[in-house]
Amino acid sequence: MSAQSSAVLTVTTPPPVIGTRNSTITARVTLQLRSGYHVNSSTPVDEYLIPLKLSWEGAPLETLAVAYPTPQTANYSFSKKPVSIYSGQFDVTTRFRVPANARLGRLALAGTLRYQACNESTCLPPKTVAVKLPVEIRAR
Repeated sequence: MSAQSSAVLTVTTPPPVIGTRNSTITARVTLQLRSGYHVNSSTPVDEYLIPLKLSWEGAPLETLAVAYPTPQTANYSFSKKPVSIYSGQFDVTTRFRVPANARLGRLALAGTLRYQACNESTCLPPKTVAVKLPVEIRAR
């Protein structure tokens, strides 16, 4: 496994997932935030807050669901109500369907992770990073 790191967030390349045509497969992307930082959850409490969002390009797999961890709540001076966040290390899991006509062999599925990292007093500019998922499609 390798990792892609920014100043405050490290995205670990998921281990290869193996699937067969007409099956479902699950992939887990592990994220690690530097101590003292958080990102907004996938469902922030205020619409002006930028949610964490993992997206995948369609072909050759069909994204069925992206599951985010249960968020934590924290109080910050910029909000009168608790903020929904992720911090530390956490996983985002995606379930995919392998189509009946999927090409056999190894490939890398491209994805993007959008987030905004903040500490108690400042938010960094929003960032989008590439995520690659190694996939192997087998006949059976």
